[in-house]
Amino acid sequence: MHRKSLSRVLKIILYRQSDLGGGAAIAAVFLPKCVAHAVWVKFGTNLLALRPRFLAPGTAPWGVAPNTPHILIVDDHREIRESLAQFLRKQGRRATPVESAEAARAAIKRERIDLVILDIMMPGEDGLSLCRSLREGEQVPVILLSARAEELDRIVGLEVGADDYVVKPFHPRELLARIDAVLRRTHALPPGARDPVGGNFRFDRWTLNVAGRELVSESSEIHELSTGEYRMLLTFLQRPRTVLTREQLLDLAFDRGADVFDRAVDTQISRLRRKIEADPRSPKIIKTVWGGGYVFAANVEQR
Repeated sequence: MHRKSLSRVLKIILYRQSDLGGGAAIAAVFLPKCVAHAVWVKFGTNLLALRPRFLAPGTAPWGVAPNTPHILIVDDHREIRESLAQFLRKQGRRATPVESAEAARAAIKRERIDLVILDIMMPGEDGLSLCRSLREGEQVPVILLSARAEELDRIVGLEVGADDYVVKPFHPRELLARIDAVLRRTHALPPGARDPVGGNFRFDRWTLNVAGRELVSESSEIHELSTGEYRMLLTFLQRPRTVLTREQLLDLAFDRGADVFDRAVDTQISRLRRKIEADPRSPKIIKTVWGGGYVFAANVEQR
């Protein structure tokens, strides 16, 4: 290999090292084997050994810890998904771009995905259908992308189970901030089950009949629950002995996108206490954690 060519290659590598960190590995990806062999013969440096392992889909990029959140980008426009993936990787995230709902399902089945960025308007199965399907089987958070900015479109997206809705065009840093916000919220939540379609929850002196949405006392008296009371109680029963903040309870027990405030949580809990506590003024089942939120302190048995 000519000395000038070899020198040029090494300058490129050194430049990438100083500019990006770990640049030798990045440059080595594109290095022909003959060039790498010449460098090894001349300088004793095996550039091929520096080829990064992160090139396999879903593995961590160079310098990024394997437990870094893994983001799946689903968009049929190649430029959008590839540029967004590149941006997220530069910000230290793991990103896998795919072009369809079918490819997204394969990626989710193959790898651990922490969040899905999902375009609504795609050929074949659209984003709303995929989002609804993910909500039925997976607990992965979803951020929908759409060119439609009407309020009704946002509401529909949130109602099918999306955690956020972003209108195109958007600034990548805004999307990154929304990604981090969703991950903070969802990762802070304890793992919870989907709304059960039947069965009973037993706690203290009470049984919640899920199918009938009825609260039954140990003396077989039936107490009706409003929709808000039922959802709040079910949220606690699915996560006993876990401190839940007001923000988490708003996200878990109220309709997504609903215009509700922190005081709505306190109101529903106050109503529940009047129904299930022996002394609502000194609650033993739903306890207040000062500065933290609420905790369901009773033992829960699900049947």
